[in-house]
Amino acid sequence: MKKINETSKIFIIAVVAVMMVISSCRKNLLEQVPTTELPAEQFWKTEADATYALMGLYASTRPCFDRDYHYDGQAEFVRSRSGTNSTVAGNLRLGDAYNNANYNPTGYGAAFDKMYRYLYGAVNRANYVIDNVTRMVSEAGTGSVTNLETIIGEARLLRGLAYFRLISMWGDVPYIGHIIDDNSQVATLARLPIAQVKDSIMADFTYAFDRLPVSTSALGRAAKPAALALRGKLQLYWASWKKNGWPELEGFTADAAAANTSFLAAAADFRKVINDYGLTLYLNGDPGNIDVLGKADILPNYYALFTPKANLNNKEMIMVFTHGGTGTAQGEELMRDFAGRSHEGSQCWVSPRYEIADRYQLTTTGDFAPPMIPMNPTTNPNARTTLNSAVNPNSYANRDYRMKSTIEWDYEMSLGMVSLQSTGMCPFIYQTWAGTVNIGGTNYITYNTDGTNSGYVFRKFVRNYAGQGRSDGDFAWPVVRLADVFLMYAEATNEASGPQADAIALVNAVRRRGNLPPLDPAKTASAAEFFKAIEQERIVELIGEGQRSFDLRRWRAIERVWGAPGGPGLFRIDTWGAQPSRYYQNTQLLEYQQNYIFRIPPGERDKNPNLTQNIPWR
Repeated sequence: MKKINETSKIFIIAVVAVMMVISSCRKNLLEQVPTTELPAEQFWKTEADATYALMGLYASTRPCFDRDYHYDGQAEFVRSRSGTNSTVAGNLRLGDAYNNANYNPTGYGAAFDKMYRYLYGAVNRANYVIDNVTRMVSEAGTGSVTNLETIIGEARLLRGLAYFRLISMWGDVPYIGHIIDDNSQVATLARLPIAQVKDSIMADFTYAFDRLPVSTSALGRAAKPAALALRGKLQLYWASWKKNGWPELEGFTADAAAANTSFLAAAADFRKVINDYGLTLYLNGDPGNIDVLGKADILPNYYALFTPKANLNNKEMIMVFTHGGTGTAQGEELMRDFAGRSHEGSQCWVSPRYEIADRYQLTTTGDFAPPMIPMNPTTNPNARTTLNSAVNPNSYANRDYRMKSTIEWDYEMSLGMVSLQSTGMCPFIYQTWAGTVNIGGTNYITYNTDGTNSGYVFRKFVRNYAGQGRSDGDFAWPVVRLADVFLMYAEATNEASGPQADAIALVNAVRRRGNLPPLDPAKTASAAEFFKAIEQERIVELIGEGQRSFDLRRWRAIERVWGAPGGPGLFRIDTWGAQPSRYYQNTQLLEYQQNYIFRIPPGERDKNPNLTQNIPWR
């Protein structure tokens, strides 16, 4: 069993202590008075009290972000089976919908009422820490002021993070900047225009940057680079909205000049993150070594980046949410959601779609391979040997190292686990769940997972050692990491000034971890071509991290991916040539609009007559 390091122990103890003091974030928006075990007058006396409260804030904010990978199901390359809620014996199936939401490629905008409340719960906990520690500052001795202001900075960063997510989904939202003592104060709040909320988020991130230390004091605690990276990302999103427009948000207008200003501001923040803090890609971005096709004893460095091995001394992870691991009741769900039944009875709630395989380029040319050909091996005796057949393992040779690190195709291996013990390697062979197969003279039991309908499963985030249950992992979930900052910087500078030499070098640095050659000059010859290269890297580098659906909305690219309203839509296929699902068939304009902006929860509007509704939901 993997040991918990001393830093993690301190964090867990602090979280457990404060959770006895402050309740979780999972409260209705109108039930925001914090519940305490200790009377307030007996708390908020020492730096330790303030630190415990901050740890509780981290713990209560984490559930709003640490399963963001489900959002990838709203895009084209990942299937999330959490797309619908189902019940068994009257009880909601726990893994079936992360926060009861919808993670299908369309029809999801009305399914995030609970997430709306949870995010405001995080805001309220942040306000609780900010207001009380601010009072402590006014009463503290000189020696304590700096530490207390650091705590306020972290709390304001977390508040800004919650509001950033709120405006990204709902646009104009009510702004609550202090403790609410009387629920009637919330029941009359109107939605504040998004520009004003954005300015308040900017103020929070700027305060955090000014007060936080240069480097983190413990795994999971934010430092200056996190504040700068989030501020840059906020400005990048604002620039995208101003460039591309947001017609579903009433009163919002596109403005090319404002967009350019924000692209430049975003680039400036990202540049500081990249240059001023000694940050590096994991293991310096080296691709590492890779096993032969069908073996998984040696996996590239990109794979290790998404295992607990990478938690410590990793300068790529700029901000993370930590998990306690076994015995803490604070483990992550990555194994449970990404792996199948052969891996501690996991449930494969998320899986790669067939279409992602063709996005992995060749290490030999640095460009795309000929498209895969789906073939059914039960009816076609040549399917396993035909060149470019999706069920021929040799079709996957000489690919971007991130492919083997991220997905498994037929005859790829991963470590099976039952009851915290290894069961040895099990090969994935689509549609042969828990069957016996002889490979090279050795008998194996195939990967048992009926959760995929594409012919692929994820390897990314799936541990390759036994000793932890499916929900007992201790991986520190990335909120922001350096590779994303590289790509956001490239995007921002490209939008403002076209392809720049330093931005091209950063994209090539991300490609290097896949053992890909630098971009061909033709792919950096214009802003439009370089954007395509940046988007390509965002797809394969960030898959499963919850970025793609937000990218598509801010770029207004849903129509580009799925076709125009009223069109035939697109089938998602599998490696055998079946068509298990079809999206956007005859979909009307209104549904597209409802995918670009989410519904203000009707329950909140029932309680607060001042809450207006977004245009597509009226």
